[in-house]
Amino acid sequence: MNPQTTDFLVASRAAITQLTGLAVHYSLSLVGAILLFLVGWMLSRLLHRWTLNGLSRIRHFDVTLAHFLANVVRYAVLILVAVMALGQFGVQTTSIIATLGAAGLAIGLALQGTLQNIAAGIMLLILRPFRVGETIETPQVAGTVTEIGLFATELRTSDGLFQLAPNSALWNVPVKNYSRLPTRRYEVAVTVPASEDLARTEDRLLELARRDDRILDAPAPVVSIKEFSTETVTLALSAWVKTGDYSAATRDLTRRVKLEFDVKPDTAPVPAP
Repeated sequence: MNPQTTDFLVASRAAITQLTGLAVHYSLSLVGAILLFLVGWMLSRLLHRWTLNGLSRIRHFDVTLAHFLANVVRYAVLILVAVMALGQFGVQTTSIIATLGAAGLAIGLALQGTLQNIAAGIMLLILRPFRVGETIETPQVAGTVTEIGLFATELRTSDGLFQLAPNSALWNVPVKNYSRLPTRRYEVAVTVPASEDLARTEDRLLELARRDDRILDAPAPVVSIKEFSTETVTLALSAWVKTGDYSAATRDLTRRVKLEFDVKPDTAPVPAP
């Protein structure tokens, strides 16, 4: 056997031995990566379920926020498992983490407005300045809340229109909630001549309030002078009603006051004692 053939055989045997070693090494690494990924996948689903069930047991904790946090836990575990699996093949995980950080920073800058809405949505779900079914008003939007999402809030306006408001627009402005407290005060004003008997006018207004069972006795209705001049006096009837009765009760009270004072003072009926 000539020397060239001998060298070729020796080189071939060395290459085969090296390839066999690499195959065994990377096969074990591949099996380990697959097992690691399967375990991580099952662990992520388990932690997702535990997080969701644990947050759901917290009283008054929003379901949307619970699902969001559970998904954050799940995908965080999957990303960690993927980095660890790549480490099985000798990939430098520090460079991967740095790349993910840079990519996350770039995505965050590109989606700054979207992330702002998500952050505002989380704060709205935690602090709850309004809930589904409550009627709110801001300098930009007004209506009844139908759904609070992570990006935007859906409302139904008083005239039956659908309105979608970004969460950041609801978080950075004053919000007036018409449904949160159990009672509300209503005020109706009446202007009478300055020569009118004020005591009699006050009695007529209070009698109108007492005729309606929806007007609360505590706090009791009161009549006060709102404005006056040499010719007229404006009296204001303030009455408290339950929030659920506000629209109907105030509408009826305004109508009764109008009809009552359409009657001329000299022919007006004297209120029943």
